[in-house]
Amino acid sequence: MEKVILFANPKRDPELKTLERVRAIAESLDIDCAVGNLPCELDVLARGAGMAVTFGGDGAILRAARALCGMDIPILGINLGHKGFMAELEAGEVELARTAFQGKFIPESRMMADITVFREGRAVYRDFALNEAVVKGMARVIGVNVYGDGRRIMGFDGDGVIVSTPTGSTAYSLSAGGPIVEPTAQSLIVTPVCPHILSARSYVLAPERTVTVELRRLDNKTAYLSVDGGESVQLQDQDRIEVRRSATDAKLVRVTGRSFYEKVSSKLGESL
Repeated sequence: MEKVILFANPKRDPELKTLERVRAIAESLDIDCAVGNLPCELDVLARGAGMAVTFGGDGAILRAARALCGMDIPILGINLGHKGFMAELEAGEVELARTAFQGKFIPESRMMADITVFREGRAVYRDFALNEAVVKGMARVIGVNVYGDGRRIMGFDGDGVIVSTPTGSTAYSLSAGGPIVEPTAQSLIVTPVCPHILSARSYVLAPERTVTVELRRLDNKTAYLSVDGGESVQLQDQDRIEVRRSATDAKLVRVTGRSFYEKVSSKLGESL
């Protein structure tokens, strides 16, 4: 490996002390370091990079995955946040970055999703997600219909609906009552948020499905789309939000050997 990207996060890494420790490890192996602070231009920063390192929680990894989409650069997450469910290393394990930089790691592919908003038959917004797309009302319930490949799955009034990847199954979807899905699986998870109907439940769909969320009866209420917790996009009555598997996967660096099940137990509160 000749070069790594270090995504600085001054909020979680005051004075960049952890970043400098990782930089020292890389330079001791004669590896060049390119330091950036997302959002940033990646044309030069990413050129020739064999790995990217994030500092913080899952938000830092989500931002990096979106920025590096299509570049085939694996991401090593160092948790300096709270849960840090996707991060591979904790703050006290920084020295294991040396092992990763020496190429002794497993690249773990994570399915991503493409999101398109259609209005009157025309695409008006596009995005992509590692975790989820959330369609939600602003302070009041909204009506939605949900379809899989054009066939109706459910319709209900409620706070909204989450369409997540397996990686996102342990995020907002889990809090809304959705299932835990192994992150390397290939599927789309549809989870209603506070539905006003007993029959509305989560669905785990095959990865080739196209999930469509149709807004109905907004009646001057406000609804919005949020992708991976990013900036909200306001929606209109009759908008259709399509979510499908992306042609591009994200890659996370695995070096500790910790299993997904161990992470679920430690991060979600169960004592081993």
